Amino acid sequence: MSRVQPSIEELERRKVVGINEWTVTDVTSTDFPGHYPGEDHAWDIEKIRDALHIEFHQNDPLLASFSLIGTDASIANAFRRIMIADIPTLAVETVFINNNTSVIQDEVLSHRLGLIPFKGGREGLDKFLKWWKKPEDDEDPSYFDYNTVKLSLNVECTHNEDAAPGETDPTKLYHHAHVYARDIVYEPIGRQSQYFSGENAIAPTNPDILIAKLRPGQVIDLTMHMHKGVGSDHAKFSPVATASYRLMPTINVLHPILGADAEKFAKCFPQGVIGLEKVTKKEAAQKGSGYEGHEGELKAVVKDPMRDTVSRECLRHEEFKGKVKLGRERDHFIYQIESTGQWDSDAIFLESVAHLKEKARRLEQQVVNMVR
Repeated sequence: MSRVQPSIEELERRKVVGINEWTVTDVTSTDFPGHYPGEDHAWDIEKIRDALHIEFHQNDPLLASFSLIGTDASIANAFRRIMIADIPTLAVETVFINNNTSVIQDEVLSHRLGLIPFKGGREGLDKFLKWWKKPEDDEDPSYFDYNTVKLSLNVECTHNEDAAPGETDPTKLYHHAHVYARDIVYEPIGRQSQYFSGENAIAPTNPDILIAKLRPGQVIDLTMHMHKGVGSDHAKFSPVATASYRLMPTINVLHPILGADAEKFAKCFPQGVIGLEKVTKKEAAQKGSGYEGHEGELKAVVKDPMRDTVSRECLRHEEFKGKVKLGRERDHFIYQIESTGQWDSDAIFLESVAHLKEKARRLEQQVVNMVR
């Protein structure tokens, strides 16, 4: 059987997930061998390289948004899961409470401290700090400079003698009425000062995180040990607050939408998705365009489909029936990564790529060993 080469229009149509008023169609990929008789869909690394590309829309230290285009949902989701669960970070693991007379119970206070994200020198976090192994029941704990980071928090609330008469604000009436993450003190041990000093010192990513509220006479005195971990063990080790993706929306206006209908159509979408433009003289003179006799009237045009949330609101109005077709591109993934601060947002994605490559290498080696 001779090979069949589908048209570019047909290939683009196959990549679109149909969004209807009550249903979603074509949700599974079909570009695999044997699905279309006579077509060659064999796995080809060169085709994958040519199709795969990344476009960044925003790249800030704490927030990144980019499009991963030309891959399958299984790969896109693997990156997402690795970012959430497999990239190591540093977090509080053990809290030694010497004195806590605040209204917060010891275990709740420890939990709050564990969820505070910290930052530090990249070289020290990546290369110097090693994994800490939890000791067995009959073993003594092994705390060293290369596997443990020590922090302390020692705060006591006292009266402010300089407070104005009649003052009711606790932050002005008392010293340390609020305990913040900035009150945590890093205590370097051993060689840690070589890697974590100055701007690279271990510190909370957000110093304004509220830990507790105190009143005169109440004290919090404790020591903390931090270790490296991954999000699959506990959410506090996850380097991201959120790591998600969505498929690129498609909006095809099949027939002209004019005048008041165009204004109503634009309101069915988030701001910026649909624009309003005047019908030009050239468009009005073109036969079969649907704009004949409507020169100067407003028409609805698609401006930025990426902003769309695919609410399907336009499909609920009779005047738009058959005039618009909604969908999503199956191989266009729009990522949103919000870092907790220990990693730059774009570095988290690059690290997930490295992790997936390492997982594939290990799998390959296991297969080779199995064959042997």
